[in-house]
Amino acid sequence: MMKINQHILDFAKVFIAINLCLVIYSFAFESMHWLLNTQVAFFSSLFITIASFLSYKRNIQSRISNLDMSKTSKTEDRDKIDEIDDPYDLYTEYEEIPEEELTPEKIKEIINDEKSKVRKDSFKNTLFSAGGFLSIYRVLGYGSLLFGFFALNNNGIFLPIAFMIGLGVVPLGVLASKLLFKKL
Repeated sequence: MMKINQHILDFAKVFIAINLCLVIYSFAFESMHWLLNTQVAFFSSLFITIASFLSYKRNIQSRISNLDMSKTSKTEDRDKIDEIDDPYDLYTEYEEIPEEELTPEKIKEIINDEKSKVRKDSFKNTLFSAGGFLSIYRVLGYGSLLFGFFALNNNGIFLPIAFMIGLGVVPLGVLASKLLFKKL
């Protein structure tokens, strides 16, 4: 049997509690159309959030599995403490070039070299992260949101305030979870 992460259970408890309060409020003070609008928006928003989380989690795991540690750290120059404190060698100081050696051509060469690294890395990052924002689950989540909106609107029962409140349950639940549990 698969064990569920405690953080996920904490988030789920908060989402269920907030949504239950919304359902009770809808039954007590509003109409069934209000309830339908909030629930369509809530479940669409929840589906999008879960899909985003899963796709980015998969993306990060694949990038970690493809990470070549031989390129990220220079073990001959660094001791174990440096590797622990700075595993990706972000704080290594570079050797400065004396000012008399810096000619306009040398400066242009350095700038062009750095620009090419940035362009190459940004294109590479875009390709690697495409799986996160083009996930089939996210597309289905946004599709369900649009379908729910148009279904409510075409049947004449769309209530914008109720729909927006339903969409706000998930972000409010995440914020409440972080404040309540102070984990992660």
